[in-house]
Amino acid sequence: MATTNDLKNGLVLNLDGQLWSVTAFQHVKPGKGGAFVRTTLKNVMTGKVVDKTFNAGTKVETATVDRRNMTYLYRDGQDFVFMDGDTFEQLNIPASAVGGNADYLLENQVAQISLHDDVPLFIELPTSVELVISHTDPGLQGDRSTGGTKPATLETGAEIQVPLFVTTGEKVKVDTRDGRYLGRVSS
Repeated sequence: MATTNDLKNGLVLNLDGQLWSVTAFQHVKPGKGGAFVRTTLKNVMTGKVVDKTFNAGTKVETATVDRRNMTYLYRDGQDFVFMDGDTFEQLNIPASAVGGNADYLLENQVAQISLHDDVPLFIELPTSVELVISHTDPGLQGDRSTGGTKPATLETGAEIQVPLFVTTGEKVKVDTRDGRYLGRVSS
C-alpha cells in the first residue's frame, strides 16, 4: 500500500483487480477545497489509457513488479524467448507482451522485462537501437539536398522513413518509441 503522495511515473497500481501503470501525475492544491492528485494511467495488459483523480493522501494498492534485464534469444512460434543473464533461466514471452517492440528486437539484444507474479507484463527496449537497412530504393540525383524521405526496410522487417541519401546496407539509429530515424551510424 502507498499513498497518493508516493505516486511516480512507472509505478504500477492494482485498481479493482487490474494493473495500471502511472504515465503522468500532478499534485494540485486549489485555493479552495482539499488537495488532489490528477493521474494518467495506462492499463498494463490492454494498453487503454484513462485519467483518474485521487484525493490527496488516499491509500492506493501497488503491484509488485519485478524488472529484470534479459537477453533476447530467438522466436518460437508466437512467443519470444528471453534468457536471464544471471540465472540462465529461459522465459517464453507472448507476442502480446512484446507488442510493437518486436519491430526493433534483434537476437542477443538486452531488454528490460517487467513481471508480476512471474507473468510477463511488457518489455522495454533502450530508447534507441542501431539497425542495418536491408532494402531501400536509391535516392534520385538532385534530390539529396531536399528534406524528402523514402521508405526503408530494416533487418528486423520493420519499415521506417529515412532521408533520400541513406542507402541499403547502412547502419542507422532508430527511436524505439516512435520508429523515427535518428541518424546514420559510422562504422
